[in-house]
Amino acid sequence: MAMSVGDSGGEDAPMSEINTTPLVDIMLVLLIIFLITVPVVLETVNLKLPDVAFEPTTTKPENVLLSIRSADTDGDGEPNADSSACEVYWGQAPVDSKQLLERGQAKLEKLIEDIGGVQNITEENFPEVHIRGDVNTPYQCIGGVIYTMQYAGFQKIGFISEPAPGSGTVGRL
Repeated sequence: MAMSVGDSGGEDAPMSEINTTPLVDIMLVLLIIFLITVPVVLETVNLKLPDVAFEPTTTKPENVLLSIRSADTDGDGEPNADSSACEVYWGQAPVDSKQLLERGQAKLEKLIEDIGGVQNITEENFPEVHIRGDVNTPYQCIGGVIYTMQYAGFQKIGFISEPAPGSGTVGRL
């Protein structure tokens, strides 16, 4: 605080000090507003997102490899991104949803018969489904295949993707 001593020009002289009280009041109000709104804005669901690195898959002969893409509706040999029709391939053979279900159930029944019953199924000998989906394929195509294979009895369904250039692999322990 400053105190004026003596006569510095009388009462008619211009005041050279700024009244900071309104400025401090505005700053305190803004500070309170920010203290209230920042926690509301920052509330998010805690997630652990996957790392960019990929883990190479180990292919077992009993795994099922499915490829999915949009159908070629205009006949140019390329799949159409706007087409709602889907093409599903079991290995290299095209299948429809009924054949996909039948082949999946038949594969699991044969596996159970070969290993001597359901009691002998382990995580190591149970086949997985690996899906390769075209980037322009609508989700309804891929979702339908996932549902069909789960209905057939497969428990592990994974996606095969092309890693980004320069991404490393996750080390195995």
